[in-house]
Amino acid sequence: MDAVTVKSLLQAHLPDCEFHVQGEGANYDIVAIGEVFEGLRPVKKQQLVYGALGDVIADGGIHAVNIRTYTPGEWQAQA
Repeated sequence: MDAVTVKSLLQAHLPDCEFHVQGEGANYDIVAIGEVFEGLRPVKKQQLVYGALGDVIADGGIHAVNIRTYTPGEWQAQA
């Protein structure tokens, strides 16, 4: 597993989002930016991202992920 593959899985599941993925092996840091996160509670935001990676996490291909989610406005405000 590599960051490019993880990013591809995320983009296939949430095509309207922008992703920044760092890491290697089984550990990744993911930043997800999209309107889909607007108005959602933090747990629901995480669940959306985990939904793209569920199979890979279940089979051990990914062991640990750190997920940060932003709406486009939140992303611009923190930059």
